Amino acid sequence: QVQLVESGGGLVQAGGSLRLSCAASGRYPMGWFRQAPGKERDFVTAINWYGRTTYYRDSVKGRFTISRDNAKNTVFLQMNSLKPEDTAVYFCAARGDAAYTFSRVYTEEYEYSYWGQGTQVTVSS
Repeated sequence: QVQLVESGGGLVQAGGSLRLSCAASGRYPMGWFRQAPGKERDFVTAINWYGRTTYYRDSVKGRFTISRDNAKNTVFLQMNSLKPEDTAVYFCAARGDAAYTFSRVYTEEYEYSYWGQGTQVTVSS
């Protein structure tokens, strides 16, 4: 069983920054997703097992950065220039023990087996 513990959400004004963390009980390809009120959960960004390859949804490119500390099995999401439309519950996800390719990033919900509890990010205008 993979454990994921998220932290770092909160309330910030538009243009501000937040850093989310997700501590995992092992090392896996990881991703971040978000779910706004009344909407489906959407992909935000992902990072491969090595930490060398990342992928972002278009609306966050240049503002968000995913990274990982492999020694601590922790993934980070640095969010800058936040906008009200970034308001959502943010979930980290781990590929888990399903077969995976070390160099690949995974961008679909069904490709992840384990999910964090979610952390609220609210951006005020």
